[in-house]
Amino acid sequence: MNFYFLIYNYVKRKIAIIAGGDSSEHDVSLRSAASIKSWLDPERYDAEIVELQGADLKTLNRITEFDYAYITIHGTPGENGLLQGFLDIMHIPYSCCGVLAAAMTFNKYTCNHYLKQFGITISPSILLRKGCERPTAEEIIMEVGLPCFIKSNVGGSSFGCTKVKSLEDVEPAIAAAFKEGDEVICEAFMQGTEITCGVYKTSQRRVALPITEVVTSNEFFDYNAKYNGQVQEITPARIPDSTRDAVQALTLKIYDILGCHGIIRTDYIIAPDGTIQLLEVNTTPGMTATSFIPQQVRAAGMEMRDVLTEIIEN
Repeated sequence: MNFYFLIYNYVKRKIAIIAGGDSSEHDVSLRSAASIKSWLDPERYDAEIVELQGADLKTLNRITEFDYAYITIHGTPGENGLLQGFLDIMHIPYSCCGVLAAAMTFNKYTCNHYLKQFGITISPSILLRKGCERPTAEEIIMEVGLPCFIKSNVGGSSFGCTKVKSLEDVEPAIAAAFKEGDEVICEAFMQGTEITCGVYKTSQRRVALPITEVVTSNEFFDYNAKYNGQVQEITPARIPDSTRDAVQALTLKIYDILGCHGIIRTDYIIAPDGTIQLLEVNTTPGMTATSFIPQQVRAAGMEMRDVLTEIIEN
């Protein structure tokens, strides 16, 4: 066997777990990073959490010292393609999708309307941009109906997201959403069962994880439901096998359409008539110990250490 091959395979690779970022989900990102570090194989990898805030040139320079970047920033600059562009320029491989797919999936309105062209069912919605002329509250309700959701179009939907039930709530909801970014999406309410499906691909195989059903007594799957336990997460979901198979196949299809890499998680609403309705695509899903992806990996009888190794080595 070639001597240099042996050396390459036995020298630990330096992994930067890049976390933090500039969004409201900064602290959640750090929790994801801690979990990822605990799962990485210490015999293979020398891993370090690198906290990034803003255009921190000192930290960016430090990243160039690593062999690989595992991006777990929820929000800008790690979820919208900015960090991926820097890593591409520096020729540093990383864990998730590239610039185009990251930028597109970060913009919920753009992503969903793009996927609609491939026959994927989405909810009617209106896009609002800060500083631009926009419809009145009455016109918004006429278009998307009540109840509806008003949320940031370019950030974690747990923050600045409101389930609007009356005309009077529209403007305050828009104001709250604009605090999270310069674009807001007003989206029609979709009745049904909320589920989420994780998938990943390597050069050897396509993996669709068991689906999770999301049940909460809150108005919707908000921050408290996500991170403070006010939710019941059932894996595998209580849905027909045919629906499960269709959702997994659709998620893999979306993965290919967008040109994703690493692990993604796609959220849906299953309508009472069985229609699969897309909510959103997440290309840097939460990776805390209680997040959906680790739950689904466990339900599949797999270990997070093995999954992360598979993704990195791919």
